[in-house]
Amino acid sequence: MTGEDEKSASEAGADGGSAADAKGSDAGTESGGITRRRMLLGSGASIATLGGGRALYNTVLGYGQFGMGTNLEEQDIAPLATERLVPSYDESIGGTRIRAVGSGLTAEEAGDEAFLRFGTDPVDAAADLDSRLGLEGRFRELFVDLSAFRAGEYAFEFHDPPAFFDRLGGGDVRPEVVTTVRSNWDRVIDPETVGQFADADPSDPPAVVEGLVSGFRDHATYDVPRYLAGSVEDNVILGAADLRRYFEDDVGFEALLESEETGMFCWELVYRSIEALQAVAADRQSVPVAACHVSDGRHKHAYTGILGAIRVGGELRFPMTFVDYTHTTLYDDVGLTGVLGEGLAAYDDGHRADEIYW
Repeated sequence: MTGEDEKSASEAGADGGSAADAKGSDAGTESGGITRRRMLLGSGASIATLGGGRALYNTVLGYGQFGMGTNLEEQDIAPLATERLVPSYDESIGGTRIRAVGSGLTAEEAGDEAFLRFGTDPVDAAADLDSRLGLEGRFRELFVDLSAFRAGEYAFEFHDPPAFFDRLGGGDVRPEVVTTVRSNWDRVIDPETVGQFADADPSDPPAVVEGLVSGFRDHATYDVPRYLAGSVEDNVILGAADLRRYFEDDVGFEALLESEETGMFCWELVYRSIEALQAVAADRQSVPVAACHVSDGRHKHAYTGILGAIRVGGELRFPMTFVDYTHTTLYDDVGLTGVLGEGLAAYDDGHRADEIYW
């Protein structure tokens, strides 16, 4: 929700989450005479009212209402999605190191390196090299797709989560180009940890997307104390002291599994969801996906974008969807799931994308 008051989205995208995830070992305990309970009691009803008002503004008043601007369903999202999308690739396939380097692809085996240039070398050359090195078509597919991307010969399309996975399930999926989109959070967490947290096989993205809902509800809460501390910091003492730090918890997956009430902010939920969705290599997933951090500036909110890649009639297409684990967690915390629904799907009029970080 509004956790990004204290950290800009640009910082989040640049450091891959390390700064936002750094938590002191004494977080959430008494420090300098301040505890969560003491802070909440000392803040007074006026601050709670202020926080409640901001929460209403952030969660209920979506875009497209009262002239408050466009939302995801109305936006031209593709330019935002591609603005910071810089494909990169450095993988070993059957003992051959394949890298995307500048204007082409290299294949290195036993000290010998071959280089093919996008837009210059023909696909047949990529197919011949693929066959000679026994790369099972993966090098050729990567060369074809990255050539198309560099030439602007692709299209984005946007769906709600069920339609997104249906679309990927019915197309010629392209795991290699999906791998090029992944960045800071690719395979940084033990897949077994993800499986335990989400009660889902990390190679099955649709199951992970749903499983994270229960995982966050079982092991985390939306961090209202830290939110209210932020309200005091921003609106009462006008930034004179960092009050949020007294409320920070370790929000790594291992720590979450040991807790039932770890306080989390929106971007922390985003980082964990990206880690979970990219815990295994794209070519091992039932439907290969990459995930990203989406920033909604007016709401000071972050949520998760999920992208796949398919070929349809020879055209490269990038289906994309959006999910919001803040809403699924918060609505459950305050008993509003029965009124507001699960809150997972975010491709709606209550969300906007101002910046997208891969």
